[in-house]
Amino acid sequence: MVVDRQERRYGRLRNVIAFAVYAFILVPTLIVIPISFGGNGELTFPPRVWSLELYEQLFSSSSWMGPILQSLKVAGLTMVVSILIGVPASYGLVRFDFPGKRLVMLLLMSPILVPVIVISLGLYLYLSRLHLVGTTAGLVASHVAYVTPFMMMTVMAGVKKLDPALEFATTIMGANRRTVFFKVVLPQLRPSIFAGALFAFLVSFDEVVIAWFLTSPTTTTLPVKMYSSIQWDISPVIAAVSALLTVLSLVFCCVSVFLQPAAESSH
Repeated sequence: MVVDRQERRYGRLRNVIAFAVYAFILVPTLIVIPISFGGNGELTFPPRVWSLELYEQLFSSSSWMGPILQSLKVAGLTMVVSILIGVPASYGLVRFDFPGKRLVMLLLMSPILVPVIVISLGLYLYLSRLHLVGTTAGLVASHVAYVTPFMMMTVMAGVKKLDPALEFATTIMGANRRTVFFKVVLPQLRPSIFAGALFAFLVSFDEVVIAWFLTSPTTTTLPVKMYSSIQWDISPVIAAVSALLTVLSLVFCCVSVFLQPAAESSH
């Protein structure tokens, strides 16, 4: 009886602590949503006037819509290229052994290990020689180098769950490696690839340090625009932008969680 009471007491305490931690993490993020429905010229909680004025200003302002569209373009291209590079690389690193495999994996994962400010400086010095600083192509290439390791970690986890016997059986039946990869491996990896693609898109869309080094006034991304807006002149419109980004991130996270059972069932 005494033990049961103590366990229930500790259980309640753990729940209270967990709830406090979750609230500490989520409240500052979610609080921007009601603030974004405030009136023009104010950033207050709770809003004194509820309206859609900040959203109207956001969608009617070219100074905000330009960076939003640029970020969507850069993140979309980065996601596609990272898939084309990351999926074959992930499969090869998991399935095959070759000399220098650990070195190759270390080099591919180095953007995660090296501080992003160091990566940004190196990319700036390198791309400036190629005259790609301030261009969309240079920013996409830089983001691909930065986000591909994140994408590969998700795909590699999916490849490790695949049964090699199924690929071996398909090979015995006369299929070549290309057929095995496209007909057997890829269908099973779709949930992992999709989750990794969402992750790559979000990381690229939210990245600010590399973009700060490499963008120009005509290629400014949304995070750089938001940082500049906070640094020089805090515009209430930034609340609407933050609310949209919060909702977008929550939607992507829910989709990723929804895909997890699909990935497990496909394996």
